[in-house]
Amino acid sequence: MIERYSRKEVRDIWEDKNRYKIWLEIELAAAQAMEKFNIIPKGVAKKVKSKSKIDVNKISKIEGKVRHDVIAFLSSIMEKSGKEGRFLHKGMTSSDVLDTCFNLQLKQSGNILLKDINILLKSIKKQAIKHKYTLTIGRSHGIHAEPITFGLKLLTFYAEFSRNYKRLEKAIEEISTCAISGAVGTFANIDPRIEKYVAKKLRLKIEPISTQVIPRDRHAHFFSILGIIASSIERFAIEIRNLQRTEVAEVYEFFNKKQMGSSAMPHKKNPVLSENLTGLARLVRSTVIPAMENVALWHERDISHSSVERNIGPDSTVTLDFALNRMNEIVKSMKVDSRNMKKNLDLTKGLFFSQRVLLHLTVQGFKREVAYRMVQKCALKSIENNKSFYNSLLEDKKIRDIISVNNLKKLFDFSYHTKKINVIFNRVLKKNE
Repeated sequence: MIERYSRKEVRDIWEDKNRYKIWLEIELAAAQAMEKFNIIPKGVAKKVKSKSKIDVNKISKIEGKVRHDVIAFLSSIMEKSGKEGRFLHKGMTSSDVLDTCFNLQLKQSGNILLKDINILLKSIKKQAIKHKYTLTIGRSHGIHAEPITFGLKLLTFYAEFSRNYKRLEKAIEEISTCAISGAVGTFANIDPRIEKYVAKKLRLKIEPISTQVIPRDRHAHFFSILGIIASSIERFAIEIRNLQRTEVAEVYEFFNKKQMGSSAMPHKKNPVLSENLTGLARLVRSTVIPAMENVALWHERDISHSSVERNIGPDSTVTLDFALNRMNEIVKSMKVDSRNMKKNLDLTKGLFFSQRVLLHLTVQGFKREVAYRMVQKCALKSIENNKSFYNSLLEDKKIRDIISVNNLKKLFDFSYHTKKINVIFNRVLKKNE
């Protein structure tokens, strides 16, 4: 996680100061619950809260000696809070604080990511509707296939990110658990009612059963969803990169007047933002395998997962937040060249109407394989002689005897390929309203 690819809102969630703030909230909530159930004297939480002060440098200094972050934190708080501080952490274990905090940080980060996706969806929808009937060529294997519209192309991304929104919602719900169950998760030294109170206070759910740590399959699921979202960003970014290629030149990233594309070649306008997103997507996905490997811990607890999560927690959420915001900026400001789209449509001189001719011949009674060969012969002739597919068909006596000129003209109608666009748009947009 470096500042170049991060925004302050999510980055702040993972700063030491916020982490210790959450730890203190957990400890104070547990103390309040213990007071409520007459486990510790009344007023402890209030006094500790009024006297305690989070000193990041002090905690770090103590940790350098004791080699334990939670003990260092508690020692620092107790120094300020006085004798009431001795009631903190009663019956609890470090993982109660660490895991509950980590899940809360993931929830906080996840909620920001949901907002990011929602903003991106609005931008995609706006552009999709704007270009609902902007004709362009559809490609399969990188080769011209049949006409679609640029709006329809964008609508596929709208549907995909709508699914990502729902996936992330469920992942946040699954990760939003709290465990205050003590050593090896038996509640031997702490009342389960404390956990319930803390969970409610922090707007989390209780972890039904913890082994001293919250089960890491929850986290593996969360990070996997982040990886899927990153892959969706990359799919979108690659499409823009391909459409900006000189040979295609249909869509461009916004390029401001003072921007420079190359240190050597002044003419260059490179799709650097989209390329950058491809790299960031790789980074987010790289956190998925370590998260899955964290599921298998020794017995009731070990800390092999800890060092991994201290890295992938901030790195994945901060990077994905940045990537989603960058993707949104690209979508909002991209330049669509409909003239080049039309120019590229005309490159193959009507070859993409081949399926219509094929289907018409089958309706006329020809076996599909025979009709296919007839149409393919004219298509290849069109390519070899660099002439229109329409004229190649007209010159084929066998086809001309079957299809009249008027009927052939009807088969070369672009509106045939856009007649169901409204159906698809209504299906996608109504489903996601």
